[in-house]
Amino acid sequence: MERVADAPVAEHGEGPVWLPGLETLAWVDMLAGDVLTLRSPDRWHVGDVAAALRPAGGGGVVLAVERGFALADRVGGPVRTLPPVWTDSTVRMNEGGCDPDGRFYCGSMAYDERAGAGALYRLDPDRSIHCVLTGVTVSNGFAFSPDGGTAYYVDTPTGGIDAFDYDRERGLTGRRRVVTVDPPGVPDGLTVDAEGYLWVALWGGSAVRRYSPAGALDGVLELPVSQVTACAFGGPALDRLYLTTSRLGITWRQPDAGALFTTVPGVRGLPTLPFSPR
Repeated sequence: MERVADAPVAEHGEGPVWLPGLETLAWVDMLAGDVLTLRSPDRWHVGDVAAALRPAGGGGVVLAVERGFALADRVGGPVRTLPPVWTDSTVRMNEGGCDPDGRFYCGSMAYDERAGAGALYRLDPDRSIHCVLTGVTVSNGFAFSPDGGTAYYVDTPTGGIDAFDYDRERGLTGRRRVVTVDPPGVPDGLTVDAEGYLWVALWGGSAVRRYSPAGALDGVLELPVSQVTACAFGGPALDRLYLTTSRLGITWRQPDAGALFTTVPGVRGLPTLPFSPR
């Protein structure tokens, strides 16, 4: 495990994603409202909150901002914010990703993390917005199996990873628990590798764990910081794992908190699912 020394440091790093068109990694400094990249300029301000982003057609990107969604024709370009999904200023977007049919999801949470205040929303290519899950507390990781038939999802306070059956017409159905995350730490962002195994970042756990689709613990990568927020595969061969971290909630000296880390874990990731690919 190594720190990416030339990467910008975030107060609350989250949401890493490989952008294949630019051959670079992007992630967010969420509460600063900035998108960070491993290219120049390395910081792009998109709003009061930058919750998540994914590549979109024609070199553009789709974003989740404080209370909804936004689009841009390119990284670093002008941001077109869509109408707010809600008006409650105590609730914000938090984390998201795309499904195999090109639709972008992002979930919300209350700033004070009160139970059940959040939801999971879906932005379709026609810009219509749909609420697909309610009663969420801290909506977090969202990723798909290699065959696209299973979606994995984290609502952090539940302490585990849930799976849904997925198809375009029925959406997310058949929710069930597939991984229970034992302490220390609670599940945050996640990704899935080419073998179908789940990698989950542990907030407060100083680690990323790899689990089989059946829920068995397969490996642990330890980090020198406690607040590990998310992970994603990147690089031209998708053989490098990137990990974001945060300075929030730090109670002892951690000089590398907020840094971006990387390692080569010996397994490849899946291509990034983009917004509206077809």
